[in-house]
Amino acid sequence: MSRRETTDSVDDAARKAALGPGRDHAHRDGMVRRELLQIGFSGFLGLSLPGLLARRAAAGASQTRAPRAQSMIIVFMSGGPSHLDMFDLKPDAPVGIRGEFKPIETAAPGVRLGEHLPLLAKQADKLAIVRSFSHEHTNHLNATHQVLTGYPQPGAFFDKIASRDDYPHYAAGLEYIRPRADGVPSGVLLPTFLMEGPLVWPGQHAGFLGPKYDPWQIKQDPSRPNFREESLRLPVGFSVERLSRRKHLLDELGARQEAMSAASSRVSATGRDPLEEQRKLAFSLLLSGKVARAFELNREDPKTRDRYGRHMFGQSLLLARRLVQAGVPIVQVNMGRVQNWDSHSDIFGTLKNRLLPPTDRGVSALLDDLASLGLLNDTLVVMMGEFGRTPRIGASTGNNNAPNGRDHWSKVFSGVFAGAGVVGGQTIGQSDKIGAYPAGKPYTPGDLAATVYTALGIDPTTELRDRLGRPLRLCNGEPIAPLYSAASV
Repeated sequence: MSRRETTDSVDDAARKAALGPGRDHAHRDGMVRRELLQIGFSGFLGLSLPGLLARRAAAGASQTRAPRAQSMIIVFMSGGPSHLDMFDLKPDAPVGIRGEFKPIETAAPGVRLGEHLPLLAKQADKLAIVRSFSHEHTNHLNATHQVLTGYPQPGAFFDKIASRDDYPHYAAGLEYIRPRADGVPSGVLLPTFLMEGPLVWPGQHAGFLGPKYDPWQIKQDPSRPNFREESLRLPVGFSVERLSRRKHLLDELGARQEAMSAASSRVSATGRDPLEEQRKLAFSLLLSGKVARAFELNREDPKTRDRYGRHMFGQSLLLARRLVQAGVPIVQVNMGRVQNWDSHSDIFGTLKNRLLPPTDRGVSALLDDLASLGLLNDTLVVMMGEFGRTPRIGASTGNNNAPNGRDHWSKVFSGVFAGAGVVGGQTIGQSDKIGAYPAGKPYTPGDLAATVYTALGIDPTTELRDRLGRPLRLCNGEPIAPLYSAASV
């Protein structure tokens, strides 16, 4: 068995999925018309059906190179974590800037972290901390799009929600350029969908590439006892076992061909069904144990689950590791709900009591596990938010901060990297004396995108086509070269 496969040995009888709640428009085999025909942002199996069915027919335009990484885990801190209180403390700055937390020594000489990250401090020899990320957007939606795609959101000014004019998430770009034929998704985003009221955060989807390249979206908390049943829930009338006995499911899908063809392609003049391959991929994935077993967290040693923490942060990171073992190349773990790290008030209490302990525990366990399983050498781990926080406590850029909070700040912020050839134990780039602006070379989200794609073996200069057929470069940045050298920059 490959080391990148889930280590559990499970027979078919153990792979069960709970039936979903009753729904309307059911067909003779329980297929729900609304679920079947929906092409967009909603889910099937609790995930994104378009991402499930995605496969590009021809990849001749793709440009690949030798990869450093087979997979990547993005630890995304939605809302904007404070670089000044976590990764780039300023103990010599004035009182109104330096905050309440003290820096602590780490396993890497000269690299110091905030005092409430003691477990990550012990792993600092694995970490490269980039302290001079910078961009122009202090709005959550626009900034999230830029960090998760490498580009500013087209037409963005303020609170521009997701659209099909957006640039693609890294997982969508990978699927478009390097399509899979094994039923394993190119990307999984979990455990929360970034949405607040009517606002759907851009950057989570395939944008102009189209919905069939959307990553899977898992919207359940892996620490819940019934997580697997909720996540792998099928429309009413189906279970994995029943599917295996109902191969005429493909006929049911075929019966919907005419409606689906209006949104995709027509049967060719030769009479060949262009959706046949996609239907087979969907069917094979539903029956496949490789990905399904990743959701069986109860098969992990209880001590391992305890090390990650029996909470949403920890169990989501454990699931990310299991999905990587199952062959999923990109997994994004959202550390809480949308804007979870948006600390406009009581920032020090919120970080100390609610956010930093589970993050510290879960990410340090993830790094430990990846290293002990031999996966860290080819798994790139990236930990960051969409921006940082204002240097001056209580200062406001328009959000009426409380005296003990920090506002949005994108002029300089930090990102943490590990694995896949990254040289740990170093800091890259600098912020000024108060953590307000880059004091050395600034790095952009475009540079982050170029680093990600290059690590995965994709040429950043690869040409894409938008919905109007216009040529667009995959990303406009340059890989962050010092990540792979021993000298700090």
